[in-house]
Amino acid sequence: MSNLFTFLFRYRGILVFGLLEVLSLFLYVRNSSYQRAAFFNSANAYTGQVLATRTRVYDYFRLIEVNQGLVAENAVLRQQLYRPDGAGRVADSLPVAKDSLTQVRLQQLGRPDSLLLGLRQLPARDPDYPLIPARVINNSLRKVDNYLTLNVGSQDGVRPGMGVLAAGGVVGRVKVASEHYATVTSVLHSKTSISAKLLRDGTFGSIKWPGDDPTHVLLDYIPRQNKLVRGDTVMTSGYNAIFPEGVMIGQVESFVKEPDKNFWTVRVRLAVNFTKLTYVYVVSSRPKAERDTVEVRSGIKPEEEEKP
Repeated sequence: MSNLFTFLFRYRGILVFGLLEVLSLFLYVRNSSYQRAAFFNSANAYTGQVLATRTRVYDYFRLIEVNQGLVAENAVLRQQLYRPDGAGRVADSLPVAKDSLTQVRLQQLGRPDSLLLGLRQLPARDPDYPLIPARVINNSLRKVDNYLTLNVGSQDGVRPGMGVLAAGGVVGRVKVASEHYATVTSVLHSKTSISAKLLRDGTFGSIKWPGDDPTHVLLDYIPRQNKLVRGDTVMTSGYNAIFPEGVMIGQVESFVKEPDKNFWTVRVRLAVNFTKLTYVYVVSSRPKAERDTVEVRSGIKPEEEEKP
């Protein structure tokens, strides 16, 4: 112990100088918005490189498990593509005749009038949400505010605010993106809120994480007069264009009526297993910017599903 005090006393000038340097840099970054943004972008890039190296080593020892997961996912996708009865398939475009007599006949048959707008072929699958594949190289689960790190960045088209999906469902939203890496606010974050709805009756609510179990979230704002059923599917509502409508979130596991609330307290089991999350997709919404601009001009503040 005496040797430690002797060392500290001998080099006290250098130690105090180093401490003051660190303190000055901290205050400089904290009080300058430009320097703060530059610091976080640089830190995200360097941290991403370290995590990517660690992940490559880790991946080598779990290739069998990853391949088994990919085989299972491919089997599900092929089953959707090659259904024997052809149910659910739609044409690449919806042909619209240009003569008025055919239009009247279509309306009499109950076809939607929107197909006749513009008297042209309308795409049945509009790619409003192109996907950017990514690899999860870091994932926290035990904190109140959890994040993921992806091996894609601005060079790949990733920008802050984009949604992140997995094969099972919703994962989170991009918070910071450097050139080659991105940090994602997970669904398992105290400030994350996702607009959702029940598939069975279309009731809208909001998904939030209570901060304890990484396999469950809460569905808020479901009126008490609504009838709930265990096993109900919960999916995205598409209200703010971050996520496509109808993306799986989870299933209702339990629900109770609180005496001092007008809404159900609904516990939802997440469809995504965050403990084994490996590959994800960053979703880019093309109409979001235009939609937000129109809402702002109309005096409507665009709804924020997630506030990292």
